[in-house]
Amino acid sequence: MRIAITRDVSPAIVNCELTHIERAPIDFQLVRRQHKAYEECLKNLNIKVIRLPAEPDFPDSMFVEDTAIVLDEMAVITHPGAASRRGETASIATALSPFRKLFRIESPGTIDGGDVLRIGKALYIGMSGRSNPEGSAQLQRVVSLFGYRVVNVEVTGCLHLKSAITQVTDNAVLINPAWVDQKYFENVRFIEVDSSEPDSANGLWESGALLYPSSFPRTAEKLKHEGISLRILDVSEVAKAEGALTCCSLIFNESPV
Repeated sequence: MRIAITRDVSPAIVNCELTHIERAPIDFQLVRRQHKAYEECLKNLNIKVIRLPAEPDFPDSMFVEDTAIVLDEMAVITHPGAASRRGETASIATALSPFRKLFRIESPGTIDGGDVLRIGKALYIGMSGRSNPEGSAQLQRVVSLFGYRVVNVEVTGCLHLKSAITQVTDNAVLINPAWVDQKYFENVRFIEVDSSEPDSANGLWESGALLYPSSFPRTAEKLKHEGISLRILDVSEVAKAEGALTCCSLIFNESPV
């Protein structure tokens, strides 16, 4: 059984952290509908969704991906790069504790889960404004016990590594080469985003399908041409909070290895 942990949208989302985009009005009811459609899409892929209640004090708390790194054998509770988000981790740790043994990133280390791209036994860590070398070093010490290796990756022009690159099939990644260099990644095939859609590299590959935003039709056509099965979702309001599809869930096998 695959599990997805999600969280209802905070009514304070209008006060979310923003780094690379200008603030725009967020329609609270619409963003909740978009988030619910996302959860329904996961359920249709036979994933069990565990929805946590909204955290009114934490505007960005729907973006649960940033608070933990869930691997087959254990999970790591992160120390988010934005101080305003560090209170989100307590309830995530409680939610994950029935499923995994937990480890933690401690200050001065910082890591956002959005900066962590797992491909096989490699964990690529974006050195962004939210994740730092100390956080990566702490993560390396933990995950090496389970046979994983960590590769630090320079990221420019976007919030997280997974704003610039995500996995879209067993052996292919979708990448914006203006924001991250291909040289860091091994044994993968690269599909480049359409140059007119720089924000289009984030898709959620799960259970043989790729959840993908409706905002990027040209890149979607590229993906379809590659034979990738797409589930198109409108996440326009989510994007106004500098969020994306991978941000909104923590997905893992119910039982650890």
